[in-house]
Order: sequence, then C-alpha cells, then structure tokens
Amino acid sequence: MRFRCIPFIALLLAALPCFAHADDAAPRLFVPQLLGAQYTFIDQHQYALRSPYAGPLSLKAGGDTERSHTFGAYFGVQLPAHFQYYFDVEMFKGEGVSGATGVGAIVNGDVVHSGNAGLGKRAYVARRYLRWTLPLGSATHAVDRAQDQLPGAEADRHLEAKLGRMTPADDFDKNRYANSARTQFMDGAFFNALAWDYAADTRGYTNGLLLAYVSPHWTLRYGVYQMPTHANGQTLEWPFKRARGEQMQLTLRESPDSWALRLLVYRNIARMGIYRDALRIAEATGTTPDISADDRDGRHKYGYALNAELPLADGGDTGLFARYGWNDGHTESFVFTEVDRDASIGAQVSGVHWHRAQDRLGIAVAMDALSRDHRDYLAAGGCGFLLCDGGLNYGHEEIAEIYYAIHLIAHVTLSPDFQFIRDPGYNRDRGPARFLGIRAHVEY
Repeated sequence: MRFRCIPFIALLLAALPCFAHADDAAPRLFVPQLLGAQYTFIDQHQYALRSPYAGPLSLKAGGDTERSHTFGAYFGVQLPAHFQYYFDVEMFKGEGVSGATGVGAIVNGDVVHSGNAGLGKRAYVARRYLRWTLPLGSATHAVDRAQDQLPGAEADRHLEAKLGRMTPADDFDKNRYANSARTQFMDGAFFNALAWDYAADTRGYTNGLLLAYVSPHWTLRYGVYQMPTHANGQTLEWPFKRARGEQMQLTLRESPDSWALRLLVYRNIARMGIYRDALRIAEATGTTPDISADDRDGRHKYGYALNAELPLADGGDTGLFARYGWNDGHTESFVFTEVDRDASIGAQVSGVHWHRAQDRLGIAVAMDALSRDHRDYLAAGGCGFLLCDGGLNYGHEEIAEIYYAIHLIAHVTLSPDFQFIRDPGYNRDRGPARFLGIRAHVEY
C-alpha cells in the first residue's frame, strides 16, 4: 500500500460515528469533535520606497495595499488503542503586498497558505493524520481542547507517532511567544527560523511521518516528509528514496511552564539546483543564470536552528524569545523562503501591567542574510521564487516589528502592526520598506 493512501483509511474510520449509538458518548470513541475554528483578516499597506531599478519580483516602488482572509475548521476523533484522527479544512482569499515577493522576510505570514496562482481560492484540506501515543508511566496531565488536540489526560512520558498530511512546523521550531502569524508576529522572521527550508507544498503542508519521545524535561522528535517536485511547487515527490525532508529536534526544559531550548537539524534531498553551477553555465554561454535549469535529483541541503524562550513574569505571559538559523546556502532555496542565515530576538509583554490582562504587546528585531553563492547568483540577474531585482548591491535584511493585540470581546482580538525592513531583498539600492497593518482574529 502506498504511503499517501494511509490517511484515507483513517478518514474512513472517522466516518464510523454515523453508525455509533448515542449512549456510547462516555469514551467518545468514533465521535467527531469540533476542536476549533478561526477567521483571520489582515489589511496591510506597503508604503512607497526608493527603487532605482526593479525586476519581476521586486517590491512595488509606488507601494501597495492588499487584504487577506483565512478561514479554518479543525476536527478530531478519538479512536481505540490510543489512536486519534485529525482533519482540518482551511480556505484562503486575498493577496499579499507586492505579490508576497521582494523580501526574504515574509511580511504577512498568513499569505503562505495562498498557494500558487493556479490553485484558486477554494477550501482545501490542510491536515489529515493519525496520531498514536504509548504511555510510559502512570503520571498524567490534563490536556485542554485546542486545534489538533483532543481534550483529556495524557501521560507525562510517552512515545508518539503521527502519519498523514500535516506541516513540519506543527511539531518543530515552536515558540510560545513567536509562533503564529494569526495571533503573534506577522513577519516570517519571527514565527520560524527562516533558514529552515522545511518540506512542504506551496500552501505549507505535506505528507509525512513523525516519531517522538516526550518527557517533562526533554523531548526528542524526528520527522520525514515529502518534498515538492520543484521550488515552491504544489506537487509532492514520491517515493522517499528519491526526495525527502528530514529533521530532528531536541527540546530541553526545566518544566512544562519554564524556559525551553530547542536544537533543530535538518537535511533535504530533492531535485534542486546549485547556485555556483548555474553561474558557471551562464558565464560559459553568455546568458542569465537560471537555477531551475540546473535541477538534478539527489541534491542535498542541510542546516540547523536554535530556538529559545524565557518566561519572565505574569504566569509566562511576559517573556523573551530568540532564534538563530543557518543552512549551507549552496543549493537553491526550495520551499519556504530565500534566507540562508537568520537571527532574531524579541519580547512579549502582558497587558496586565496597564490593567488589560488579556492584551499582548510584541516587539522584535531580526537580521536575514544570504550565502556568498546565493548573493552572487542574484547579483548576476538570476531569479529565485521570491527574489529577482535584476541585480544586487548586497546588504543584510534588517527587520523590526511591533504589534499590539487588543482583546475586544471573548474570542476576538484586533492587532495593529508595523514593520520596518532595511535593505529589502538584501539590496542596498532599494528601500527602506515600511508596512502598516491591521489584523482581526476570531477564534473558537
């Protein structure tokens, strides 16, 4: 049986509640539960910027204003023998400013769910996967109802496996203060290590397998996922022997509510191009370098990321976070964005200090960089899937963001957001770029 068919077996199991009896509700086996639903609206304005020349993927010199909408409904089913099944449906409408290109730092992180232009704006399946746990002790803790999390009790120490459609970001590189463009920082420089080029299709999802050992003080996770057939592509490669994205992460913490330190390492194997080879071919033929023309099966990309969070006060609602990411930068940026080095640091402050206990203030700064091979490729006029200025006077991208999440009523927050990027697209000839946004988020 092919790997990609297995989640559909779980979907068939999830249909069994149609035949369940009402008095079977005590264990809630086979009974689908709505675990959550959300709607996020982002209105973002990019101000005009200095732009002496431009390429097909540059920020718009005259500025731009765009709106995006994401809708989501998230379901779970409890199955026998410590199995669970999750099924999520989402829909994206709208656009990102400047076509969501022109910078390595993604200024509206929700736009990654738009996919490519040919996908349309219909509802799509974001996740469908089986989860299995094996308790390794009698100590348990309560688990609340949440997206992709059935309520109940879970063993403090357990083995865990997931199989199906998901995103690696569900389990890797998470951070309590900087993890979601829908409720926290909107810029990609803060909700993930951008140099982690994790396996996914254009919407950010893929098929894969996760294995984990979880304990109160340390957790070890390993995941293997399908890569796309080409950079920023929607079609996923098969079998794993030909192409795959692998990651392993060690998490250390004193307790579930204390500081946390995560070390992530990853390796991608896919049909990728090599920047230096593309430059040599262009020089020999007198043409503009084209990284996609150099794509070959079996190419490797590897890297790592460090991720830390430090609660300071207010039950953890006030705290600090930091990330650092690195990849080899020889093979093309393939999935997430065009960043080879990144570092960020920031803080979240609880509104309890000004008598708004459910409000949050976030402020952070970051720097993104390219490898020597990547910058030479862009300077020679080469294009990636996000960057193509037609030339490059290289400088690191420097990013700052501040947002304030206002708790209006139950389940509703409104967040003004401002971002500043110096040398957008790593180009000293362009910018600086400024982005002003307002985000409304409704969550059940």
